[in-house]
Amino acid sequence: MDVVSAKGETRAGDVLQRLREDILSCALQPGEKLRFEAMRERYEVSFSTLREALSRLTAEQLVVSEGQRGFVVAPVSIADLEDLTNSRVLIERELLRLSMIYGDDAWEAAILSSFYRMDRAQSRLGAHFYSSPEWAKLHGDFHLALVQAGRSPILQEIRHKLFERSHRYRRISAAFRTKWRPKATEHKAIMDSALDRLPETLDLIERHIRETTVNVIETGGHLFSDTASAPPKIAATM
Repeated sequence: MDVVSAKGETRAGDVLQRLREDILSCALQPGEKLRFEAMRERYEVSFSTLREALSRLTAEQLVVSEGQRGFVVAPVSIADLEDLTNSRVLIERELLRLSMIYGDDAWEAAILSSFYRMDRAQSRLGAHFYSSPEWAKLHGDFHLALVQAGRSPILQEIRHKLFERSHRYRRISAAFRTKWRPKATEHKAIMDSALDRLPETLDLIERHIRETTVNVIETGGHLFSDTASAPPKIAATM
């Protein structure tokens, strides 16, 4: 690869990362029209580089292509969040159930170490830890460690895609909420219960996911395309 090509790929990757972050942080709001001229000036890139980045984000379902009319930031809705939440609960419960059956010493050690790193970062970052990309990464690592022994690559792939999609909703909540529920206590309860292989661990993880969904709607619901017409239907059925 020559120097020019390498610089081009680096530039494209940088723009993709900046665009993704602006969408996740709501600097570019759900449903917002992405006008090429304004975007080109904002990110200081060529139209071709911008179009490539937007195409990538379309595949990630963060951007919607409207054909000849261009691109818009993918809207968020209660209906989508409800469906996403219910799907996540099904997959997460099953993978966690399997992990508690097949998990070995390495599985237990991974859970303990990932919780420790997440907990230490939370203490170091202070009150607004939830808006930190570092904490978000460690939070994802912890939840992955819990289900990593599930012995189903297909379910793991589905789970990964659902978790990444839900990250956008978590970021919306973090951007607008004024306080955070005691998630460290929730995470420790889930960890301890999973390590003891207790059946109620599945109910704990479901409650954890569903309560996050309730908080997203309460704090970021003004951004949802169907807030006025569709009340949330996400009560746990445990």
